[in-house]
Amino acid sequence: MFQIGKAIISDDILEKDFVCNLSACKGTCCIDGEAGAPLEDKETEILVDIYADVKPYLRPEGVLAIEEQGAFVKGADGEWETPLINKEECAYVVYSDKGIAKCGLEEAFNNGATKWKKPVSCHLYPIRINEYEELTAVNYHKWQICDPACSLGEELQIPIYKFVKEALIRKFGKEWYKKLENIALDNSK
Repeated sequence: MFQIGKAIISDDILEKDFVCNLSACKGTCCIDGEAGAPLEDKETEILVDIYADVKPYLRPEGVLAIEEQGAFVKGADGEWETPLINKEECAYVVYSDKGIAKCGLEEAFNNGATKWKKPVSCHLYPIRINEYEELTAVNYHKWQICDPACSLGEELQIPIYKFVKEALIRKFGKEWYKKLENIALDNSK
């Protein structure tokens, strides 16, 4: 582990390789699990504000889940998260013609309907962030369904921190990311 500012970062972020392989996993991370996507407090307001613009991109069952539960819910752990359809997939999930789960929020963003891409927790995956009073833990979340992403990352030799560069900059800023790159460079010597 190492530290940048108030962030404690797992070595896995630098050492493990990862590139999403949607053709292999079909976006299972959006439909498996026991909870919705973790949300930061400010993201709950954003979801409410953009819902009307995102709604046309969602499936009817997603719209129904959101209209019954709200744009966000409090999870069993007491934290904010996206609502689920029938306690399974994220209410914001849509499917491609090939049956690959995608994010309806990101589809709306990609089509210019909103200026917000998706929850930072989704954007950062496979990194998970835990905020504590004095520090922020930045860890790799190993999940078996992502084994194809690990294999593709190894094949392409792309470490996690490079794969999620845009998301890390979004969360921590360019200066922070530059420090991370420098640490990675020093570790590779």
